[in-house]
Amino acid sequence: MTSGNFRPVRYSTARTIVCEPGAIRQLGKICTTLSSDKVFLVTDPGILEARLHEAALSSLSGAGISCSIFQDVQADPPEDIVLNALIRARAEKIDTVIGLGGGSSMDVAKLIAALCNSPQALSDAYGVVNLTGNRLPLVQIPTTAGTGSEVTPISVITTGATTKAAVVAPQLLPDVALLDPELTVGLPPHVTASTGIDAMVHAIEAFTSAIHKNPYSDMLATQALELMSANIETAVHDGENLDARTAMLFGSLLAGQAFANAPVAAVHALAYPLGGHFHILHGLSNSLVLPHVLRFNYETSAHLYATLARIIMQPTSSDGASDDVVSESLADYFEALVDRLMMPSKLRDLDVPRDSLPMLARDAMKQERLLINNPRELDEQDALRIYEAAY
Repeated sequence: MTSGNFRPVRYSTARTIVCEPGAIRQLGKICTTLSSDKVFLVTDPGILEARLHEAALSSLSGAGISCSIFQDVQADPPEDIVLNALIRARAEKIDTVIGLGGGSSMDVAKLIAALCNSPQALSDAYGVVNLTGNRLPLVQIPTTAGTGSEVTPISVITTGATTKAAVVAPQLLPDVALLDPELTVGLPPHVTASTGIDAMVHAIEAFTSAIHKNPYSDMLATQALELMSANIETAVHDGENLDARTAMLFGSLLAGQAFANAPVAAVHALAYPLGGHFHILHGLSNSLVLPHVLRFNYETSAHLYATLARIIMQPTSSDGASDDVVSESLADYFEALVDRLMMPSKLRDLDVPRDSLPMLARDAMKQERLLINNPRELDEQDALRIYEAAY
């Protein structure tokens, strides 16, 4: 990047980031610094079943802080979940919000913190920078290495049977992102694989983002991809390996920071309809279309993909090769990686009907917020061809 085309940079993230094994035991002390008295813990039934919340409760209790638990979060949370949580949080006069879980729990926690003491309706907050007012203190604790939601100013909510909307606003960034890799040790391999691929896509799409790509997001994205490509297979196949779990969790955070400032694009735009219509896990949806979006984008982004391919390939395997040749290996790498991670690789493997592809392409085009970030302009026919290639 030369001085003639240097883009303006505005970078925002969580105020404090903590990443270390056992970090959950610092939660009480952290909430004390936020002047917390009664916290609202937003999570899901699986977290409670796995008893991942117990260390958090113990730490809060030890600091003399009371805690109310909202455990009804679902994947791709619908508006009703947010509204019900708001009713409870307001009735209980909570003063701090903690999100504990995957991206869904953290996305709901963001909105509770932002709207609990606000007269603004959730429906009026959708969009970019439409959220008004200040939020309550917010701590985010991810239990998967994937969404990066703990450091993004974005909350995605399901607004209808198959549609989603996002609230994008700086108020959604937390006071503290608390990363404890011990909380991810029990993740099943397929969840580790799906969320890991999701985070790697965040890094790739941030690095090629058409509008807000900048040197800072590039640095975060490349470091994230280096960490995760070196550790995802170990994390999936040797889930007790704490070093690999730590690398994946921190890599996911770096990728989240990258795409929070250089937003994601066509991979996510094409993945969302798959989740909305067929309830396919978000990371898996990304992995199904990723290689085909990469190949579509080669026309404009070969030099960028070559940079990323050289990060994840053995150093000698690309010596002397042109960017065009090296860039083509990126899609091949991910197709082989998905196979090694034992993930489905075709839409037909997940019972997606072939005659649904035109409908998926139409729905993907509604994701204008994402498509404007793609390095190559994509229309409905392009989307259909990508779905057909993924079928």
